[in-house]
Amino acid sequence: MNDEQLHAMRHSLAHIMAAAVQRLWPEAKFGVGPVVENGFYYDIDLGETKISEQQFGKIEKTMRRIIAEKQEFVKSLKPIDEAIGWAEEAKQPYKAELLNDLKRAGTTVAKDLDAAEMGTIADGDSALEEVSFYINGTFTDLCRGPHVENTSDIGAFKLMRVAGAYWRGNEKNPQMQRLYGVAFAAQDELDAHLQMLELAKQRDHRKLGKELELYTTSQLVGVGLPLFTPRGTVLRDLMAQYSNQLRQAYGFEKVWTPHITKKELYETSGHWAKFGDELFLVKSQETSDEMALKPMNCPHHTQIFASKPRSYRDMPVRFLETTTDYRDEKTGELGGLNRVRSLTQDDSHVFCRADQIEQEINNLLTSARELYETIGMNLRVRLSYRDDSDAYLGDPELWSSAQAQLKQAVEMNSLDFFEQDGEAAFYGPKIDFMATDAIGREHQVATVQLDFVQPERFGLEYAAEGGEKASPVMIHCALLGSIERFLSVFIEHTGGWFPFWAAPEQVRILTINDTVNDYVEEITTILSEVVLMKPVKYNEVRFTTDMRNESLGKKIREATAMKIPVQLIVGPKDKEAREVSVRTQSGEEKVALDQLAEYLKGL
Repeated sequence: MNDEQLHAMRHSLAHIMAAAVQRLWPEAKFGVGPVVENGFYYDIDLGETKISEQQFGKIEKTMRRIIAEKQEFVKSLKPIDEAIGWAEEAKQPYKAELLNDLKRAGTTVAKDLDAAEMGTIADGDSALEEVSFYINGTFTDLCRGPHVENTSDIGAFKLMRVAGAYWRGNEKNPQMQRLYGVAFAAQDELDAHLQMLELAKQRDHRKLGKELELYTTSQLVGVGLPLFTPRGTVLRDLMAQYSNQLRQAYGFEKVWTPHITKKELYETSGHWAKFGDELFLVKSQETSDEMALKPMNCPHHTQIFASKPRSYRDMPVRFLETTTDYRDEKTGELGGLNRVRSLTQDDSHVFCRADQIEQEINNLLTSARELYETIGMNLRVRLSYRDDSDAYLGDPELWSSAQAQLKQAVEMNSLDFFEQDGEAAFYGPKIDFMATDAIGREHQVATVQLDFVQPERFGLEYAAEGGEKASPVMIHCALLGSIERFLSVFIEHTGGWFPFWAAPEQVRILTINDTVNDYVEEITTILSEVVLMKPVKYNEVRFTTDMRNESLGKKIREATAMKIPVQLIVGPKDKEAREVSVRTQSGEEKVALDQLAEYLKGL
């Protein structure tokens, strides 16, 4: 089954599920029901009636009856006014609202609606003249398709969860019930997906973050504002240090910028118009300045570049800053470390001549590949281009040139890539790195972005070789992206068993009894002098000792629960033999005391 067929099958299942709900609850009112990754959902209003997971079996049974009836999906067209009349007569107010919006605003509004609910749209921005419907059995839905031929052309499916969702994502609108399902062409594919979800549940970073004491949250501090413990801070700092180290090797220099700024900075950059409702606003009690907590760093870095005259000989200029930004995300979208209001970026910007673009992008691509190879995640690349909408700034010809240069760089680096319109930043196209974790899920991580717009908007310039003024090209890059979001991926990828170099606690010494306390002092002296050089330079061994009067079994269980990668078990026989018993995930082995430092350096 190809992607188009799979999409049609999942879309059809959204209708079958809605039809089943209507059979069970005839008063159901429906919102939208699009295809999503691996499945589908439908937004449903049942008034005071709440769907629970205990009712999933009943809904699935009704869906299978509809599938067995081999109902055809029949398309029909209705004039817009007739369609509105249908929605009102059928007591479907959400469909009526969509249809009235389409009638008034045509394609302008249609672009904002879920694909499953768009009608047949005329060219231009004129009002819609007619819309399409699909009927299967007694169920009729506003929809543009596609669908399978009849309800029996369905693979394997399962209802997964129900969640609250505001109509059209607006908190001022009624809250509906969003019923989710997954679907695959065959049962074995569904079974594999369900097994992956079970593994994902065990690896959930919110669960592991608490168990491994990496971060916490507080209602007094606020939702979306995680607090990192000493252990979690070690992990954050190590990853940021490694990311910075990779770019500093290519001449990036650290800078620092304040966390608040005047709104004029973002008005000039274009961010205020695009993302003004995502900014935290700050009022001065001393001046009339309107300020904001910074949501990104590129406008600040332009001002450091602009702080003195630049010559073509100075180029490229490379700035690096790992700093926390703030975005006023909707509370309903916040969760764990995936989506937060305080996000720390390992941000960097290059200001270069046009003839330097290729080399600078190659340097950043090499850095990204090395980082993700080190942590064991396979990468592919999404080339994120603009679409035909008016959501982007700058000359379309410059965009075409920038997109072509990014594609050439990716091809020259022999990277697996795909292209996608509509995913660019508003100021330029992007190379987005997509990393696959240990259980097969893909995550967007690093990004490299080409920008011709902001240098022009800020009037940045340098003296070219002939003496004339020229505008630099700006390249944005973050290898980790949001460190918080990266950590959510990294924790789940490793299941909390971090590689030795990154583990917050790398070694724990476990004693059998107190007759070895003097020998433990010798071991700790050795550990204190070991310096690990890969992949982060000057990474000293982080160790603790457990000399409590407890059984060895209990000490091992506790160290294993905290996922300590190296446990050194020390007893009287080890002391006598001048060795230690080293316990790792791979098993247990004896290491001579005078070889312990080299052993750890090799991990």
